[in-house]
Amino acid sequence: MSEQNPYEKLGVSETASFEEIQAAKNRLTQEYSNDVKTVEDIETAYDSIIMERLKLRQEGRIKVPDRIRFAERQRETPPTQPSVSLNNSPSWLQRFLDTPSRNDILWPTGIFLALALFAGFGGSESSLLPFLLALGVFANFYFLNRKENNFGRALLITLGGLFLGVGLGWGIAELLQGANLSGGIDQSVGIAIFFIFWLSSSFLR
Repeated sequence: MSEQNPYEKLGVSETASFEEIQAAKNRLTQEYSNDVKTVEDIETAYDSIIMERLKLRQEGRIKVPDRIRFAERQRETPPTQPSVSLNNSPSWLQRFLDTPSRNDILWPTGIFLALALFAGFGGSESSLLPFLLALGVFANFYFLNRKENNFGRALLITLGGLFLGVGLGWGIAELLQGANLSGGIDQSVGIAIFFIFWLSSSFLR
């Protein structure tokens, strides 16, 4: 094997791509993992090919991708920890969670923030809050239905958010009253509902 040139040692042609050379090296290294001498020969052949191609690149005779030019640097880079993403989450959770774009965030934020402000500052009027809630229900349903075009799911999430917001707002109002802080139940419920609607319309589908 020592009489062979580096390409023959790896079993590739001189016109082989970097991916083919690297794949051959990895395959042979794994195949001869118990033979230290052979593995060293494989590594030497691989390094010889890389150095030869770098020399040709410096002479302008071939174009070498960055991943070859910086192969040694890449080899020394410690492995990074995998980032947490929705791809690692359960499939049932992926069906409900959404990664919104900037526009998908801005529109619900603007609408529900305006409704929450109206509810907080003018929600004491008995005729205004139901109208605001109706607008919020319609907006939340619209944003959810636009994503998946699933009427039933959008309706269920909207109703669930409505009931959750009522419970959350009621609890906040009770806490405020217990702490002798100002704030009516209607305003707290309205703001909580619009906050839940914003979360569901932005991050659920």
